Amino acid sequence: MNASLSRRSMLAATAAALALPNAVAAQTPATLALAGVPEDSITPVLYGVQSGLFKRNGLDVQVSPERSGPAITAGVAGGAYQIGKSSITPLILAHAKGLQFVIVAPAGVYTSAAPIDGMFVRTDSTFKTGADLNGKTFGVYGIGDVYTISARAWMEKNGGDPNSLKFVELPISAMVEAIATGRVDVGAMNEPAVEVALTSPRLRLLSHPFGAIAPRFLYTAWFASTEYAAAHRPAMDAFGRAMREAAGYVNTHHEQTVELISNFTSVDAAIIRKMTRVEQGIVADPKLVQPVIDEMAKSKAIPTAFDARELFLPNAR
Repeated sequence: MNASLSRRSMLAATAAALALPNAVAAQTPATLALAGVPEDSITPVLYGVQSGLFKRNGLDVQVSPERSGPAITAGVAGGAYQIGKSSITPLILAHAKGLQFVIVAPAGVYTSAAPIDGMFVRTDSTFKTGADLNGKTFGVYGIGDVYTISARAWMEKNGGDPNSLKFVELPISAMVEAIATGRVDVGAMNEPAVEVALTSPRLRLLSHPFGAIAPRFLYTAWFASTEYAAAHRPAMDAFGRAMREAAGYVNTHHEQTVELISNFTSVDAAIIRKMTRVEQGIVADPKLVQPVIDEMAKSKAIPTAFDARELFLPNAR
């Protein structure tokens, strides 16, 4: 055998062996533990897991249900989850308090043309206006969440005193029964819980309070701690890419994703088929968050308004 050829072969083999661990590491999926409230804006993640979309983007994604946005922000802050889905308001509150979270992908977009929210009371109640709700107990998923802010905005625009409301935190699965049995006087929810409430003879739809914030805004978002996102930027970019594709699919394939959301929420598929489906966000647009920030500043939930761009992952791809 030619000595120089043998030497070149040996060097090539050695280089390949040294590179092997790096090649294997590059192919190892980044594991992301996710959590979200079980409602329709979580559907793109469920589709991404089922279809293998996340794996094709180098991610091993595990998703768990949680009861509220504040509980999820606490889980992300404590490291139990790498990414969470929350209503936008806990993220705004955290930012105002100096806590560092960053939006890595949009989730649900509210539009008044196809409302997915509802404020419900008992069928036998006489409540009609904001003034009728003065001093009443109001059920929300998490104190300070988007339901809290929209209820306060609706009260103010409909003759009520938002400061008189007594907010009670309830899990999504308990809201309908809590209103029906009088544990709370009024409660707010979104799909698919809205469709469940609409089918109940014990409840009556009073309004769509989200519209009191703005006719169109981002009401939920996927987020990570700023520190984690900075240290794992390739995984964050991969998650964003996968979510754009997943959201686009879900927006145009409602029937094909019925079972996904039905299984995750334990809501009957027939109800999912009847409900108004959420518009899944494609573009991380700060303009869709600014109305919520402004409303929270107006209601003194935060000391002052700030530029919504401060909440978003810089130069997201």
